[in-house]
Amino acid sequence: MESAIDAHLVCPRTISRRVPDDYQPPFPMWVGRADAPVTQVAMAYLGVQYRDDTQRGVALAALATIVGMLEGRHRADHYDLTQHTDADGYANLMAVGYWRNPVLFCDWLRTPTVAEWWGSDERLTDGIGFFREITTPRVDQFETLYAFQDHLPGVGAVMDGVSGDINEHGYWGSMRERFPRSQTDWMQPSGRLRIASGDPNCGGRVIVQGHDNIAIIRSGQDWREAGTEERALYLDEIRPTLSAGMDFLRDEGQAVGCYSNRFVQSIDLDGNLLDETYNIGHWRSLEKLERWAESHPTHLRIFTTFFRVAAGLEKLRLYHEVSVSDASNQTFEYINCHANTGMLRDAVTTE
Repeated sequence: MESAIDAHLVCPRTISRRVPDDYQPPFPMWVGRADAPVTQVAMAYLGVQYRDDTQRGVALAALATIVGMLEGRHRADHYDLTQHTDADGYANLMAVGYWRNPVLFCDWLRTPTVAEWWGSDERLTDGIGFFREITTPRVDQFETLYAFQDHLPGVGAVMDGVSGDINEHGYWGSMRERFPRSQTDWMQPSGRLRIASGDPNCGGRVIVQGHDNIAIIRSGQDWREAGTEERALYLDEIRPTLSAGMDFLRDEGQAVGCYSNRFVQSIDLDGNLLDETYNIGHWRSLEKLERWAESHPTHLRIFTTFFRVAAGLEKLRLYHEVSVSDASNQTFEYINCHANTGMLRDAVTTE
């Protein structure tokens, strides 16, 4: 058994673990591994927002344009597509892209095709909304966890491989302790979300300034290859409590430190649903995320169900990734989105 923290990222601990040195987890789990030259990654949530089905064709065409950019010069190393309906009843399509080299990602952002499209006045008159929520965490600022070892999704798709059985899982606090940063840093937040430019209540272009150590979780469930029994396990047992928890965070998460929560379903480029869902949650801090996970009844039911079935999973693929980032490595920009979209809801006007 090995540590979730790769050998080249291990350093002398100044913060103790929550379990004894001889702790043994109840079942095997794995993490993604990146070679030492990978020091930072880019994660970009690129969204299209529309109000009703009459605009779906326009929105899908815009999504196809974004995908064309992701496949163009300085292309993303991996991307996937999703849809969801938010708390205000707006439909949202997203392309979620990952780069293993943030320099190449910055080059991608600056290519004329991308920069001119995003900056064009036509985005203000398309009749739909757009957003991009981008973070570029260092490798000591994110962790992963998989109940499988092949074809890793999300940020795992840009890693170089997968670990052996890891030690840091199966107990409260293990998420934090898979972060290399957690050896010496509590990763506390600083500052508040602020409106840097624009007015969310007036539409147009709005930029939100983030703060250090915003936490983002992507927690996924893929049943595309699952058999009848495992499909029923997810759809009949896991998903109802999962959906309840996600709805709580979407509608009432502000009170517990959740800035934004989206429970999305994967789609193809034509908008057809795929048998995969995942949650995208933006939180004020890792500590706020931990407190909800350890105390809210809906998450406790999810956690209990997972513990009961994890050892027997064969084709049902469950995973998550969690990251924090510096404010200087965050971008939150919105065009003609409603005022509760993403970080807009909790951002205050800059004084």
